Amino acid sequence: MLGIFSGAIVSLPEELVAAGSRTPSPKTTGATLVNKFVQKNPSAVSVQVGDYVQLAYTHHKESPLRPRSFGAKDEIFCLFQGSLDNLGSLKQQYGLAKNANEVLLVIEAYKTLRDRAPYPANHVVSHLSGDFAFVVFDKSTSTLFVASDQVGKVPLYWGITADGYVAFADDLDLLKGACGKSLASFPQGWFFFF
Repeated sequence: MLGIFSGAIVSLPEELVAAGSRTPSPKTTGATLVNKFVQKNPSAVSVQVGDYVQLAYTHHKESPLRPRSFGAKDEIFCLFQGSLDNLGSLKQQYGLAKNANEVLLVIEAYKTLRDRAPYPANHVVSHLSGDFAFVVFDKSTSTLFVASDQVGKVPLYWGITADGYVAFADDLDLLKGACGKSLASFPQGWFFFF
């Protein structure tokens, strides 16, 4: 999975700015990174959301225990990888149909967070049990919400591309050439809400 967000959506995270410099060291732009992802992965799906966001995913070479999913509802887009152990009880809590999957659950949890402010983001993430990483983008509010599980069993990386986009991916090799020194593992059990 791959999510790329421009500076119009998210400021450059201090954790990723290389050696105190505001100028990233990579040589690849966000658009080039998406093209590389699509060419590398058969049957990849790529979605451009407005002018500032690109999302892509594929089922190619995914783990059967940690599948990748994509969904959209009410201008909220979600990339999800992994599985939730407590999906059944969370579907009940959020009033979802029995056939709802993790993507729809995360979108509904995000909507609860957004609509019931000051509902803290860590409250939403703390109720999710399992191996997961997700990227949620709300086009209507230009909000980005990214999180990973407590143990970090689903790899997630982030970095800054040559044109100043913040990229999130589950493939370290994909981001290595694009993000240079500004590449890092997304902290396990952490969330980014911007």
